[in-house]
Amino acid sequence: MAGTRRLPSALTIASSDSGGGAGIQADLLTFAAHGVHGTTVLAAATAQNTREVTAIETLSPRFLRRQLDAVFSDFRPRAVKIGMLFGGSQIRAVAAGLSRWKAFNVVLDPVMVAKSGARLLSRGALSSLETRLLPLADLVTPNLPEAEVLAGIRVSTEADRRLAAGIIADKGPRAVLIKGGHSRSKEVRDLLFDGQCFTVFAAPRLRTRASHGTGCTLSSAIAANLALGRPLDESIERAIAYLRAGLREGLFPGRGFGVPDHFPGRRR
Repeated sequence: MAGTRRLPSALTIASSDSGGGAGIQADLLTFAAHGVHGTTVLAAATAQNTREVTAIETLSPRFLRRQLDAVFSDFRPRAVKIGMLFGGSQIRAVAAGLSRWKAFNVVLDPVMVAKSGARLLSRGALSSLETRLLPLADLVTPNLPEAEVLAGIRVSTEADRRLAAGIIADKGPRAVLIKGGHSRSKEVRDLLFDGQCFTVFAAPRLRTRASHGTGCTLSSAIAANLALGRPLDESIERAIAYLRAGLREGLFPGRGFGVPDHFPGRRR
């Protein structure tokens, strides 16, 4: 048909942020900014804003399976980003669906705790995340506290990060990106381990309170670049540059933490 334009599709499997700064909302904004059509599988809904999370309601595993089947039977996404799933039954349903549809370019952001301190992964779900989702991931993107949980060690030095990346990689993911945003250093150092080699992505720390949803934005930007056909290291490099641009032009729509501008340079 004349004028038909096909966009690459990516899928986000995550939860809704009623404040619009993180979760599926941030993922869809990021996909759109990269020229990628965003599809969604909603795992839970949160009542939250830029200051706190006040409630979480999960969707049934059966409905998650129906959403996955609806998306994969039509769109055939070129990348999948996984964010907050909260419960073990939701994690198992997602893992089964991704295996059934042979999903690829799977980026797992192992969301555990919100910026406000609210728990976003139930206490009984960690085992399911480690045994069911990690082996399906092409990349897992823990921050430093999440890396400590997944590796079971304290992470404070560069050597600790490399050891943690190796321990996590042994649990099944093809690559591990340990993010350095939670460190206190003047330089943010994100460490990639692809199973053989280590690569460090280093940049000066940006001082900003526009930090709500940064993990969601980074992982979905990596997925978007993978969906566009770029290799993993380039996808990570581009995603970091995109997030930093958004942080420099951070927005403060609420009364708490700000959010990255998902369309940096386009609002003027």
